[in-house]
Amino acid sequence: MTPSRNTFASRQILVASTMIICLAGLLVPLAQQTQENETTRHLWDTAFIDQGKKASATRKPARRSYRVITPKVPITGVSADTVIGITLWRLRPTRPADTGERIITHEGPQSVAWLPERVSSNGRLSEGDRIRMSIEVARTGYLYVVDQEQYADGSKGEPYLIFPTTRTRGGDNSVKAGRVIEIPAQDDSPPYFTLKRTRANHVGENVIVLVTPTPIESLTITDRTLRVSGETLAQWEKSWGTETGRLEMTNGAGQSWTKQERDAGANGTRSMTEAEPAPQTLYYRPGVGNKDPVLIKVLLQYARPRPSVKRR
Repeated sequence: MTPSRNTFASRQILVASTMIICLAGLLVPLAQQTQENETTRHLWDTAFIDQGKKASATRKPARRSYRVITPKVPITGVSADTVIGITLWRLRPTRPADTGERIITHEGPQSVAWLPERVSSNGRLSEGDRIRMSIEVARTGYLYVVDQEQYADGSKGEPYLIFPTTRTRGGDNSVKAGRVIEIPAQDDSPPYFTLKRTRANHVGENVIVLVTPTPIESLTITDRTLRVSGETLAQWEKSWGTETGRLEMTNGAGQSWTKQERDAGANGTRSMTEAEPAPQTLYYRPGVGNKDPVLIKVLLQYARPRPSVKRR
């Protein structure tokens, strides 16, 4: 039987409708993937790294750029979820023209507004500087931060666990990709550390940042910093600490604290997005497995004190 024109037209409409539905089914996941790529935080991407190569005319420029500070540590063989981002902030009194976010503190009857500014990992700090640290990891786990004094002869002071304590987040040290941990927290009193030399050859602070897949049960968290035995720290470094590479954000030093960074630090459930400000420094270790603990060292260096001028 020969089909009528109406039947033939109906079939064409049916085929066209089916194709539209199929195409829509393909486009929806693509749109979702595009949106996910825009919102999901990626700390590690070799496209961010300035390797001295000319950018292709067709290549989309990266939102941020990093330069390699440790050329002897290769950027190949790095598992993306083992990277740790650190931003060191130095606080200064605000000025009328400042546009960044402030931290308000109360010193006696007066309130003081401070502006946090990014500091390069190579930047020199001075005694009396007020500093804060933002830490961002790329995986789910548990964060521990140890500080010990660094001396000019290469020796170090007693190590102390400065995070977690029950004064910050109630002792909760769980971390997740995109979440920002601030040390001290914004609601700590005061919300910053004040640098102070304990002796003449005190040249810096050796900060050890450790991310583990499970909590360290041997540590008892209280409201105070916990002294960690030298033997324990040496075992951590032997087991999990190897040569660490470092990337520094291009033109990042000196930038002010943003509303996005402030909100993410204050809200333990808010994740940073791909388009929002990235950490100032990325620390990476080639060859580390995505289920292994990750240990990095951050050296905060003090500027040499100015020689005193003798008056006659």
